This record gives sequence, C-alpha cells and structure tokens, in this order.
Amino acid sequence: MFTSPSIVLGTPGSFPTWWAVLLIIVGFLALALPFEAGVAIAIAVAILVIIAGVVHLAGTLAARSTGAFFWRLLVGCAYLIAGVYLLMHPKLSLVSLTLALAVLFFVEAIFHIVTYFQLRSAPGSGWLLFDGIVTLILAVMIWKSWPASAVWALGTIVGINLLMSGFTRLMYSRALRAS
Repeated sequence: MFTSPSIVLGTPGSFPTWWAVLLIIVGFLALALPFEAGVAIAIAVAILVIIAGVVHLAGTLAARSTGAFFWRLLVGCAYLIAGVYLLMHPKLSLVSLTLALAVLFFVEAIFHIVTYFQLRSAPGSGWLLFDGIVTLILAVMIWKSWPASAVWALGTIVGINLLMSGFTRLMYSRALRAS
C-alpha cells in the first residue's frame, strides 16, 4: 500500500507550477469556447489516427509473408484514409466523438449503478450511486440533444477536466511546499 501521498502524486518539484497554471488557463479557454475546443480535440484525434496509419504502414516492413504484408498495408491505408477524412471534416468528427462520449457515459453510469447495488452495504458506496446517476443524466442530456450537443459537450467536459487537473495540481504543489 501507499504510505504517502507524494508516492502517488509526486513531490512539489516534480509537477511545475507553470504547468498547473497552463492547465487552468486552457481549461478556462475551453469553457469559454467549447465548440472551438471540441474542434481542436477532433483535429487532435484525426492526427493520432494518421500517426497510427503511418505506424501500421511501417509495420508492413516487418511482415514475414505476403498475406501479412498486404493485411498490414490495407489496415495502414484504412487508418490513413480515415485520419485524413477526419482531419478534412473536423465538425463531422466532432459530432461523431460527441455521440461516442454519450455512449461511453451511459455505459459508465450503468457500471457505477450496478457496482453500487453489489457494494451498497460498504461505507461510502452511496457515492457510486450518486456518480452513476449524475453520469447517466449527463449521457441522456448529450444524447437527447445530439447532434446539437456537439457544439458544447466535448469542449465543456474537457475544459472542466483541465480546470480540475490544474487546480488539483496547483493546490497539491502549494500544500507540499507549505509543509
């Protein structure tokens, strides 16, 4: 087991304050401009898909048989084509990612609620139910207003996450320096 929070979170010098502040600023920007942040995320995903395609194509060089060579070549080309398409159509990509986010939240909510019923006698298990219900509400909100929710959902959620990460790291770093 962990004996100290610094084992898990690191020492004050391991996480620079400027990085925490940058996360906070970018988080506020994502909240102020959720659509633009969502498009930026969609572009980043497209670039990652293109990189995956290049890696698959590079893997064709390691193929030991003709079948493996052509299979890797086809998979690499599919990734490249999909990545370029997503890069050329970031708004469509954003709409698709938003629907995927709603589905992910729905599945997560079901898991949390089911887990609550398995652990309901454990102390603090009510938080699992609470998390499951809030996540389910969020999933339904995104899904019911989809595709219009693409304008706000992804950018807003990432913005909140960046803010939370930035403030958590900033406060933790300050607390360690004070001790």
